[in-house]
Amino acid sequence: MTDRPIDESAGGIDYIAVEESTRFQKLKRTQRSFIFPLAALFLIWYFVYVLLGAYATEFMGQRVWGDITVGLLLGLGQFVTTFAITMAYVSFANRKLDPKAQEIREELENAEVRS
Repeated sequence: MTDRPIDESAGGIDYIAVEESTRFQKLKRTQRSFIFPLAALFLIWYFVYVLLGAYATEFMGQRVWGDITVGLLLGLGQFVTTFAITMAYVSFANRKLDPKAQEIREELENAEVRS
């Protein structure tokens, strides 16, 4: 599992070696490859909303239906986006991250039992 052997002689696990292992590094890269682009897109979307609210007041104040304005719809879209990102991450983590993390965890627990 690790590039460095697990230190069982001292009665514990070398967690630094686990963190530096290729499997753990790949797990972190997989997580970051999902999180960072989505976070960047969400922040851009949020700042566009704020800038529109500050500088495009006529556009944001346009009525779509009754008292519903473009600004209100975009503001509600912020909440929808937040929930969509959360659901996408949970699905991604369940499919890609959790199985790999569980394998690493089980190996560590087995190594701890043996020591």
